[in-house]
Amino acid sequence: MQSSYDILYALKQMGYLETTRDPLWWPQSSTFEVIIGAILTQQTKWERVEESLANLKEHRLLSLAALSKADVHQIATLIKPSGFYNTKAQRLKILCTHILNDFGTFEAFQDEVTREWLLEQKGIGMESADSILCYGCRREVFVVDSYTNRLLQAFGHEFENYMQIQEWMQEGIEANFDKITQIYDTPVTLHTVYARFHGKIVEYAKAYIRGKNVDIKPLINQIVG
Repeated sequence: MQSSYDILYALKQMGYLETTRDPLWWPQSSTFEVIIGAILTQQTKWERVEESLANLKEHRLLSLAALSKADVHQIATLIKPSGFYNTKAQRLKILCTHILNDFGTFEAFQDEVTREWLLEQKGIGMESADSILCYGCRREVFVVDSYTNRLLQAFGHEFENYMQIQEWMQEGIEANFDKITQIYDTPVTLHTVYARFHGKIVEYAKAYIRGKNVDIKPLINQIVG
């Protein structure tokens, strides 16, 4: 495995993405829901996040203005399935307030927000910030998660930090982008490739990572073959 392109190619040959829930993989991509989901999914399974999102939707709180005005205890009750609900409720309300104060609308936020601004917000780390940028704001950013790190370690690649992993993943894609466009049936943008590549890794990891064991044989077979 020479670069991240080899992983992308192997995953594509294996049929990933398997899900058809959204063209960019993350549900309701390019909408305000991505921001909520990026906070709620921390330290929990996505299925529980979906329960919380359904509760918020039922109570008409899936909007920037509504969440900023809502009672934090009500938010906490509705997002209880996601765990750490008191902390997450406070962070959601504060984040929404800051977005309104600094950008005015979600659309302006999408166009103008920076990674630095996001990282200044309580409860948003690098993975959450990049998830928001990639899936919520359609930026050309690859999201690094624990699955990505574990997969690379299984291939013998060690990195010191998040940014090194991200740089390595993005370099492999950008350097081989002409080849990548040829393995897709329709025209793709760099942003779309980054978004779907992250989703492919997550789907593969859920199928082939068990505890501390990472099975990379299916990928190797595709790369070698």
